Amino acid sequence: MPFIVIEGYRFGFFSLDRGEPPHVHAFRGDNEAKIWLEPIRLEWNYGYHQRELNRILALTRRHRAKLLEMWNDHFSQ
Repeated sequence: MPFIVIEGYRFGFFSLDRGEPPHVHAFRGDNEAKIWLEPIRLEWNYGYHQRELNRILALTRRHRAKLLEMWNDHFSQ
């Protein structure tokens, strides 16, 4: 799974996600959220409180270009 750590959160995706639109999973401890990248929106959440989700969504917006680049580089191979 390609991933990048941003402010303590692991953002990445699984190779099996190939058939889905671009997205990332945000991990921290036992918590995980799936976020679509085009447009940025929350798909689902397991364990995060709303304040932390807002922070994760803001980080996703700020680093969207890099996350999309990771997605495109991985799946263009």
